[in-house]
Order: sequence, then structure tokens, then C-alpha cells
Amino acid sequence: MILAGGAGERFWPASRSAVPKPFLRVVGGRSLLDATVARARRVAGRDGVWVVCGPEHAARIRRATGLPAARVLVEPRRRDTAAAIALAALRVEAVEPEAVMAVLPADHYIPDVRAFAADLRRAARAAAAAPVLVTLGVEPTRPETGYGYIRVGEPAGEEHPGLFRVRSFVEKPDAARARRYLRNGGYLWNAGIFVWSLRTILAEIERHAPDLHAAMAPLRGRRPTAASVRRAYQNAPSFPIDTAVLERSRHVWTHPVSWHWTDVGTWESLAQELGVTAGRSRVVDGELVFDDRGGNLLWGQPSRPVALLGVEGLAVVDAGDALLVARLDRSNGVREIVKALKARGRSDVT
Repeated sequence: MILAGGAGERFWPASRSAVPKPFLRVVGGRSLLDATVARARRVAGRDGVWVVCGPEHAARIRRATGLPAARVLVEPRRRDTAAAIALAALRVEAVEPEAVMAVLPADHYIPDVRAFAADLRRAARAAAAAPVLVTLGVEPTRPETGYGYIRVGEPAGEEHPGLFRVRSFVEKPDAARARRYLRNGGYLWNAGIFVWSLRTILAEIERHAPDLHAAMAPLRGRRPTAASVRRAYQNAPSFPIDTAVLERSRHVWTHPVSWHWTDVGTWESLAQELGVTAGRSRVVDGELVFDDRGGNLLWGQPSRPVALLGVEGLAVVDAGDALLVARLDRSNGVREIVKALKARGRSDVT
């Protein structure tokens, strides 16, 4: 189940409500959505891939993925990941009640698709054998402050080698704590990739998010109409699956993985991915005709050359109708720009 309902606001101005981040060719030569679908099909086959999205992107997603309309689930409004996962689990349950579901965000970059598929299958076997919620945890390579962390507990047992119980989830740390996590070990990045049986996730939603369960209950056991989904979403609370269920559940395991992963969530993370370092700039698109300091990231327009004089550590993003110039280490705050623009009614650039 691919979650493609996010706005990618920290990737403004390249990412917009009409063309959000999953549709962008950010890294790797194809869109993040296309790459996610390809990874999913390595595990689930062509007939086992579903997508959850908003109404404004449904037609484009069907065209881009080739999925039949029945497997592109449309949310009438944004209610965060808990509602999206509940809707998806109920819809798949009506078709294949014994299924195991893997939840994949549509905007991650994972180049080692073979290793990814092998680890996802291992997590799926565990989720099929035990009533647990499995989250993939990425072994950290730097003291990252932009990710949540998983505190690793005891091994899950001899029947499930390589899996561990989750002791706790940790919110995005400050730099000092992130350095301590990396130095001491026992912590993983929370990649937001989950695996569970439908029976288990629906039971845990009922136990830990009763308001969401009550709102979605009328959709169970049948193919819902658009009207019934709208009614469910009018009553559904809005919160992420992490805080609604995973942080409350006592049945959460993690599978540590060591392959390269990034959510390409900010301009700074893209710069890191592309190898921007002191004195070394990188160009995603456009033409950088002069840069005397380096250490910058350019996403420009082919028809508009860019020159940088005496500056470093910048993201310069020219979307044609909007220009962002920001320090890379401040790019996590770009969504505040989007918030301010929306408050001013600037739908033309958001």
C-alpha cells in the first residue's frame, strides 16, 4: 500500500499541491512514485499494489502507475496516515482478508531494490506468523535531527532472527541527542515503512484509536461508495499512525536494515544525497554559469542561467513562477513559507 497523499511542502517551490514531491524526478532518473511502485511490485507482484491518494491526484496516479481504478483509493480530504491506513486495510480486507500489508511512503529513495525486497519479505513473514506491527528501522549513518528514532529492545525470539521488540519511539532529537544516539547505538531511524497483517492493524486501531475505528466501521465488509467514504472522513480524527497506534501498542517489532535510504524530505537532505559538500556544488536542473565558493544546490530553469558570487551552503530553487533562496541548514523551515503564502491566499504559487 503506497501512501501518496502528502503535500511535500518542505520541497517548495518545486513541489506544489498540483504536482507534489512523489511526481518529481528528484534523484535516480525517474519520479519517486514510479520508483516506489517498482519496488512494491518486486514483493507484491503487479496485482498486489495499491495506492492511497487525494482526489486531485487520482487520475494522474492511475495514468502513471497503470493501476486499475479499484486499487487507487481516494481520500475525500486529508486526515493524515492513520485514516489512510485504516481505509486501505478495510478495503483490502474485503478482497483478501488474510493478507499482509506493507505500507510504503511514495516519496522515499532506496536504490538497493533487491536488499529492500528481501528485508520486506522477512518482515512480512514475521507479521504473518505473529500478531505484531513491524516497522523497518534504518541504521543511522549520521547524527540526523530531521528523523524520528526507534529505541531497540530485546530480540523478538529465536523464530524471528534479526527482529527486535521496540522499546520506544523517539521524536526528532536535537543535535546533541542525535550524536549520543549514534555514538551509543541501540537507535534506528524511523523510516515510516510498516508491515502487518490486516487482522492485527485493524485490531490495534480499534484498541488504541477508538474514534477512528468508529468513524471507519461503516466501511467494513463491502466496497464503499464515494458518499460513504466522505461520511467516514467527516467523522475521522486526523493523526499519524505513529502517535495513534504504534507509540501506544505493546506489540511492535522492528527489523533493522542497513541499505541506503532517504526520504529526500528537505533541500538539505537532497544536497546530502547528491554529494554537496564544502566547495562542491550540485545542479539538479538548469545552468550554473558561475559559483566561486561552492557548497550550493541549484534546481533551476534551462532558459535562465544562474550565477552565485561569494555565497555557500545555499539552496537556489527556481520553479519559473517562484524562486527560493535559502540556507541549506534552514530548509526544514520551508513549510513555514508555504503556510504564510496560503494564509495570504496565494494559491497560484502553492
